[in-house]
Amino acid sequence: MKLVLSEEQRELREAVRGFLRTASPLPKARDGYDPKVYARLNGELGLSGLIVPEEYGGAGAGLSELAVVLEETGAALLPGPFLATAFTALALTATPDKELLTGIAEGRVAATLDQGELSFDGSAASGTLPRVLTGMEADVLVAPAPSGEGGGKVLLAVELAGPGVRRTALEPLDLTRGLAEVVLESAPARVLGPAPQAGVGDRLCVALAAEQLGVMRAALESIVAYAKVRVAFGRYIGSYQGVKHKLADMHGKLEQAESIVRYAAWAADESPEELPEAAALAQAYVGRACFEVARDHLLLHGGIGYTWEHDAHLFYKRAKADEVLLGPPRIHRARLAQLLEL
Repeated sequence: MKLVLSEEQRELREAVRGFLRTASPLPKARDGYDPKVYARLNGELGLSGLIVPEEYGGAGAGLSELAVVLEETGAALLPGPFLATAFTALALTATPDKELLTGIAEGRVAATLDQGELSFDGSAASGTLPRVLTGMEADVLVAPAPSGEGGGKVLLAVELAGPGVRRTALEPLDLTRGLAEVVLESAPARVLGPAPQAGVGDRLCVALAAEQLGVMRAALESIVAYAKVRVAFGRYIGSYQGVKHKLADMHGKLEQAESIVRYAAWAADESPEELPEAAALAQAYVGRACFEVARDHLLLHGGIGYTWEHDAHLFYKRAKADEVLLGPPRIHRARLAQLLEL
């Protein structure tokens, strides 16, 4: 088991962190998705192709490397379809499609993955997907449909700008990442291959936990910096015991979350038999811990933390949206208990 980043992974982290610090600083998160930043993210760093196999033009890296990147995009509250495209690439590792993976690796295609089932007549797909992650920003939708053979399923790819597709932007809780209702009415679709039966959902859980880890880290760093300069009743608020205890609790949650994410990412790459338990643990713990840290980050800022102008609500909303994105923590706790035969 490896819980410490390698030298190459640390260099990757610093490269991504430095890029986001200048190209997408936190204040820009309020502006929403910037296609120019997304293009640079792929053109300069090649991040969309990080986990795409080399034969399709990607770097062929593992989930451990993707987790490093997602931690940084989470800390920056990066708007746009990067997480959704990463989800799609993870799903396609079990059902590789040259055209789509090459487009993702080259940064030409932003994709989104939805678990809602479509109907398919062999050439066109129909159905309503009520909450598609970054559905307005993505170019391609990947979703399952019945194969018509023995109850199996296939993955379909639908061009979201094509005929038979109607998209409606929704007002999301997380203002830095969009949601859309997508309605397909005999929209042209092509089969990518059999829908993965197992493992993909676990990898998505680990990827999301990595983003949540980044949100936790950035929120804790923010409130620690504030506690060092905010004066109340003649003292820096960081000197009060109650504030110290809360910050220590937040730090403890961050340390535990980091260990869980590193272990889960390692399991995905090196020990697949451990992945189901590791992935369930990641979302059972990290999802809730991220929200609690973001909540306390807001509370410790006092009155200013509740204002629209402050960034605290952005962390709070991203943490809450992420907490339920792949199902609430109670679902993952129940699964973990089942896997452990408790």
